Formats: sequence, C-alpha cells, structure tokens
Amino acid sequence: MPRFSVIVPVYQVQAYLHECLESVLEQSFTDLELIVVDDCSPDASGEIIDEFAARDARVRAVHLVENVGLGRARNAGMEHATGDYLIFLDSDDTLTPGSLHAISDRIKETDEPDVLVYDYARTYWSGEAARNQFACHLHEDGAAPFRLADRPGLLRVLMVAWNKAHRRDFIERERFTFPPGYYEDTPWTYPILMAAGTLATLDRVCVHYRQRRQGNILGTTSRRHFDIFDQYDRVFAYLDEHPELSAAWRPVLFRRMVDHLTTVFTKRGRLPRGSRAEFLRKARSHYRRHRAPGVRLPARTRLRHGLVRLGSHRTYRGLWAAMRLRIRLLRLAATVRHHCRGAALQLHYRVQLRLPVRERCAVFSAYWGRGHGCNPGALEAAMRELVPGMRTAWIAHPRHHHTIPTATARLRPGTAAYWTALARSKYLVNNVNFDRRLVKRPGQVLLQTQHGTPLKHMGLDLQERPAAARGMDFAALLHNVDKWDYVLSANRHSTLVWERVFPAGYTTLEYGYPRNDRFQTATPDEVARLRASLGVPPGAVAVLYAPTHRDYRAGQRVGLDLERMLHALGPRFVVLARAHHFYGAPMTGATPSGRLIDVSDHPSVESLCLASDALLTDYSSIMFDYANLDRPIVVHADDWEAYEAARGTYFDVRRFPPGAVARSQDELTDIFATGHWAGSRSAQLRRAFRERFCAFDDGRAAERVVRHVVLGEGGGLPPVVPLAERRPVPAAAPQPERVPSPGLRHSPHL
Repeated sequence: MPRFSVIVPVYQVQAYLHECLESVLEQSFTDLELIVVDDCSPDASGEIIDEFAARDARVRAVHLVENVGLGRARNAGMEHATGDYLIFLDSDDTLTPGSLHAISDRIKETDEPDVLVYDYARTYWSGEAARNQFACHLHEDGAAPFRLADRPGLLRVLMVAWNKAHRRDFIERERFTFPPGYYEDTPWTYPILMAAGTLATLDRVCVHYRQRRQGNILGTTSRRHFDIFDQYDRVFAYLDEHPELSAAWRPVLFRRMVDHLTTVFTKRGRLPRGSRAEFLRKARSHYRRHRAPGVRLPARTRLRHGLVRLGSHRTYRGLWAAMRLRIRLLRLAATVRHHCRGAALQLHYRVQLRLPVRERCAVFSAYWGRGHGCNPGALEAAMRELVPGMRTAWIAHPRHHHTIPTATARLRPGTAAYWTALARSKYLVNNVNFDRRLVKRPGQVLLQTQHGTPLKHMGLDLQERPAAARGMDFAALLHNVDKWDYVLSANRHSTLVWERVFPAGYTTLEYGYPRNDRFQTATPDEVARLRASLGVPPGAVAVLYAPTHRDYRAGQRVGLDLERMLHALGPRFVVLARAHHFYGAPMTGATPSGRLIDVSDHPSVESLCLASDALLTDYSSIMFDYANLDRPIVVHADDWEAYEAARGTYFDVRRFPPGAVARSQDELTDIFATGHWAGSRSAQLRRAFRERFCAFDDGRAAERVVRHVVLGEGGGLPPVVPLAERRPVPAAAPQPERVPSPGLRHSPHL
C-alpha cells in the first residue's frame, strides 16, 4: 500500500500534461501511485497517459468511456486509489520539488491528521509567480493537530481540493464524493474541513497553480456558472444532516456563499448576455433560503450583500456605473497630481543646480533603491570614519530604510530632498546608474563601484545578445557612462572588461571591492553570532546556495531539489537559500526554519558568506567575492550551454572553476557526501582562481578609495597585501579530514 495516491483528472491539456506528471514522478519521495484519469479527452492526452504508464509502474491509466467532468473524474480516480492519503492535482498544475517529502514529514509530525492543508503559488504565463495571499493562516505554530473551530481562518484559504492531503479511510468512512458541475470543490471542501476530527497545516508552497493566458474554465462565458447554486444547496444540506455543526458554521458559510455569488456576478465575461438579471434573482432566492441569524458583515461587504438581498439588477447597474465614474475621476485626478508634482520637482532640481556644490556631502545608493550595502555601503561607512565633517545620505525605497545607519540621512527616490542631494552633493556613489535625468555638474565626482566581477557579458557586449539585452538603449547607457569619473575594479580581468564594454574617459581604480573588506577583518565571534542569528545549528555545515538569474527564462529557475539533497546528506548539513534579487521572491520550497533556511530577504550577502562554510552556486559573480574567504566553492553547471548561448560569457567556468563542478543533482550530492567539496583538488582549483581574481581584495579597499578620491592622497596609499599573507576569518564548521579516492561519477569534473 503506497503512502500517497495522487489523482490527476485530465481533459484537453496535452500541452501541460507532461510537466504535470513529471512533477509527480520526479519527486524525491517515491512511495506513491499516480492515478491519471482520462475524461474522454479529444486531444492526445490519453496517449500521453499511456506512455507514462508504460514506462513507470507507479502510473495507473484510467480511461473513461464518456466525458463526466472534473468532479466525477476525481471520483473515478478514488475508486482505484489504495494509498494512505489522497492528493488531487489538476492536470495543468505541478507539484514543487520536494513537496511530497515535506507533506509526508508533516503528516508524521502531526499524528496522521484527517486533512493536511498546504500552500500554493499562482504561476502566470508571463513567468511571474505570487504566493497565496492568505498563507498566514497556514502557520505551524501552536498545537497540532486541531479542529476547524480552533483555526477558523483556514476557511479564507482557497477552497479547492488540490491544496490538501486527505486520509483515505476518513474520506471513505464519511462517504465524501465530488458532485457534478462547476464549482465542484465547494461541497467537497467545506464539509470535509468541518467533519475532520484532526487538521494540520504545512507552511510550504507545494503546488504551482498555473494561470493560463486564456484563463481557466471558470473564466469562460457559460450558463454552467448557475451550477454554483446547486453546490451551495449541497453544502447547506450537509449542515442540515449534521445539526451539531449548523449552529457554529451556518452564519460563516452563509456569508461566504453571498461573497462567492457576488464574485461570480461581478466577474466580467462569466455570465452570458441576458442572464445577469436571472442570476441575481436566483441569488436573492438563495439569500432568503439559507440566511442565518447573527451574521456580522464588515462595512466593505455590506453593499454587495445588500444587492443580493434586493436582487435588483437595475439597482446594481446604477450603482456600478456610479462607482466606475468615481474610479475614473479619481484616476484622472491622480494623473494630474502626478504630472504637476513631477514638473514642480524638476523645477526645484533646476534651481538647486544653480546653487553651490556642498564639498562635505556625499550621496549613495545601490541596486536601484535597495538598502544600505554592497560597495557603496562599505564606502559610506569608510567616509564617515576617515573624512572629518563628511555628511552622507542614502537613497532607498522606504521598505529598506531600516538597513541605513542612524548617522546617515535617509532619502526617498523622487522627493525634493532626493533631487537636492543629487544637485548639491559633491560625491555621488552607486553600483548601478543614477536617475537618467541626473545632470553631472562641474565640481561633482561620480564613483561607479560596480557590483561584481563579470563572468557574463555586460555593456556593449550585449549588442550581440538581444535576448539578454531586452531592448536596452545603448545610447542612453553610454550617456550615463560618460558621467562616471571613477570605476572600481577587483582584478585585472574586470579592468579589461569595464574599459572595453563601458568606453569613456573615467579612471579605473584597481583597489579591490570595499564590500569584501569584511572577509579579512571579521572575527570568529562575529561569524558565530551571524550563524546563531540565522538559525544554523552548532557544528552544522552551512552551505550558501546563491544561483544567478537566467536570461533565457521568464521566471525564477530552481534547478535543484534542495530538500532531496539534504535528505541524502544527513543532519549535519544545512542550506542557506538565497534567491536572486531580480525575482523578488524566495526560491520555491525554502522555509524559514529547519535545515533549509530561506535568506533571500537578508540585507547583507557578505554576512551570509561569513556565516557559511561553503558556497554552492552556478554562474553568479558571488563566486569571485567568496573566493576571498578561501572557503570551498562548488559550481552546479547543469545548463551551461543554454546560459552561455543566451547571455554570453568571458570564460568557461567549467574549465577554470573555483572548486568542484557538478553537471547534475546526483553528481552534486556525491561531491558533498564524499567530502570532495573540501578536498585537496578543490583547494588547488580555488588557489588558482584566487590568484587570478582576488588580487586586490586584501581588506583595505575602502580606505584606498576614500584616501584617493576624497582626501586626494595620490601617493602613499596602503599597499596591497599579497595573497599568501592574507588571513581571512576561518569557517566555523570543521572541514573533512580525508577525501575518498577518486572513481565517482563526478571525479572528472573536479
């Protein structure tokens, strides 16, 4: 008997079916059966199902003789199920890597609950992804398992079957089945949650809920949307059959029914022309039939409930027209205010440009308005320390202001104070470009710090890579480059690249990257504090996983099943998972506790490097900075050819790596399991890599920059400490003492 029966009803989804089924069969948890129900699909879905069944014994193909709809197709799948738990998955959605392992572990932790509710993320056809907005109700704090009365907020989570694991004997004992028609999840989910003796939650995204460009079936125009009335009749019939539940839940379900009916009514394009008045009359009938005393309504929903109670289509149309007119007027007023404010700010900026430059003022920014950090952050701190009377200001969006030191003024982009600082400050420091409207006036000094050593193509080299350039305006780029006075470089490779791809009259300062000074000046006590703040257990090997973005993919790429890797490596290893800031979201599967710790929102990547014992990356420039710590680096290069073709690179990192190289997940696991990640060959590769790319990062880069650029000390700057004499702070966890002899699959790539 398998642990899970994963049931997938299929109808006309041939373009998405492979991805759906593979997401189940490629799970690290393998104790499952996959029941795929062909609901008499007219496309090639049936053949695809048979192909999967022929090559994997865990797949059971069920072909229905007639189309019965989603609910009855799920019922057909349940008839063949033998697993302890039933998991439903729509055929255009996917399970996230490691989700079944996480579900299984949580079920064990919570004493085999009747129902486990887990999270999902909407994945859009454009490549964007958004986690469920009510994920807060899936927290794992407090007692578990519990009953619905203990956590009624669960009813705010999307009422569908595919975000839950259902204990099969509970479903069979209570004789739950799916009804026919649209909105079939409604009379399934509400009764199940109310009847469950034990519930538990898993605060983890386990399903990617695909949002197709043309929408789903519930977004189509059809009279079948009237099925919603029958579905709620079934819900209240269940309450009538179970009077012990009625008193507590009838008011709640009545309110949710009215909210649901008004949602269907107000969604444009769902109801056919001429049927809206009929729908509203039927909604009024259901309102009166199922109304429960004691329903409390928030102010924002009283109008919608009132419309359903009255059932007047003309009243609704009048109110709707008034609301639309009000919205248009508000938008017009906002547009006028925006243009007037912009014109006033530019006038203010022009006035400020005529006033004297402030010799002891410097303004900083990094990564398009993110918080204090990177090279500008290290230079800001150094200027306050080394230059008497220097006043500094930092440009950042308000959500990042907490990262800015108290001694530094906080500036919000687009404000009058922002434009004043750009016009009057003598020193302008950034690791990207400032606002394109910046006027570089005589007497100002613009320092471009850059934010990494280039592996991928940059600047003018992207003219040959349109997929990566994405419509970049190269004339505007060069216009910004012409404003630079100084550019920082951490090595000769960077110097040669910058001067070729950003051609202008600036001066290159081969002084190293100020952000990397911490690697030479930090202490073991600081490392211990950082690890404790991140939740790294004492004695654990902390691996920082920091992949880069992909120009050939619209969304975030998760190339590894990190939970599967951790399961294979055992309890000694933990992973600090950091998503690239371009995506603005954590990597799928990363949780804020346990052995897989999401650190995507941590303000300092340098702190994460110090807290870790090894770096796992792909083609991110973080490898060049991390090499200054002289700690192990492992490169996961499973898609090098695609990455290189889309972006272009300056050298093949597989041929000149900073450590061990893995081409697959299995090779990567072997590298860590056998100790080759920290072996002698890895150290040799790292030594050669450091000699080429860590020439100037000796811990005094910020001092050299400030003394040269601000204090005007052309000579007598601190000399660069040779690599052999540097003593970066050591890793906290002990390294493996002995590496097994070669002969493993990955050994040729070390």
